[in-house]
Amino acid sequence: MKIAVTGRAGQVATCLAERGRAAGHEVIALGRPELDLAEPTSVLQALEAVEPDVVISAAAYTAVDKAESEADIAHAVNGAGAGAVARAAKVMDVPLVHISTDYVFDGELNRPYLESDPTAPTSVYGASKLAGEQAILGIYPEGSAVLRVAWVYSPFGGNFVKTMLRLGSDRNEVSVVSDQVGNPTSALDISNGIVKVAENLAASSDPVLRGVFHMTAAGEASWADFAQSIFTASAANGGPSAAVRRITTDDYPTPAARPANSRLDSSRIAKVHGVILPNWHKSLEIVVARLQAAAT
Repeated sequence: MKIAVTGRAGQVATCLAERGRAAGHEVIALGRPELDLAEPTSVLQALEAVEPDVVISAAAYTAVDKAESEADIAHAVNGAGAGAVARAAKVMDVPLVHISTDYVFDGELNRPYLESDPTAPTSVYGASKLAGEQAILGIYPEGSAVLRVAWVYSPFGGNFVKTMLRLGSDRNEVSVVSDQVGNPTSALDISNGIVKVAENLAASSDPVLRGVFHMTAAGEASWADFAQSIFTASAANGGPSAAVRRITTDDYPTPAARPANSRLDSSRIAKVHGVILPNWHKSLEIVVARLQAAAT
């Protein structure tokens, strides 16, 4: 199967190149200048040149705080850009898998979110990603699966794990928010799940395989819990570590509001697509070990 991925440098796109090829598929990552989501007219031409069997929409504007002052750009890329990818996939008559986010919710529920729960983003980034979901499902519902992921980390790009390891090498103590909870999820595992969903979509036109799905690792944590586990895994390999000082969201204000509850219920994708991601603790150990091996 030939898989076209929008985006080259992002965590999911980079991991997809690794995991898709390991599964025996040809993976072609497309990015600027030939494919620029801020220039929707570039999308169809770039994708048609690849002649893919399936399209993975992984490129996005992901600067969550910066989006508060760059709303037009965020919506152009995450909203209109995603719509352009959907139109291109529809013209080519190939399945589309789109990556979205937990930030489409306000975080006010006291349980993991279901796909059927009302969306209510509290940030520009979340609103722009929701606009992308709506564009895709409005343009190409018969061919698209939207996968909401959360708290993504990997051996690549910028992410919380790499930030904590960097801070741990410079400080004895790191302050981390403890009143936001979610499902830390490795982009390597996300990529395995995406490949499985793409295979299912390519093999069947069953509408139950389309629509919105939550796809996160098993287990949950606060950011402070996550940080402590990062340092534990690092120290086990002789890497940097630091004490974690637990603080509140109010102690660490940011331009964009974060959901207090980012937990997603992933039971639907398990039932429909047979995708069950591993517990985040084991996946974290794998990523930390890879980062430390790369640093030596």
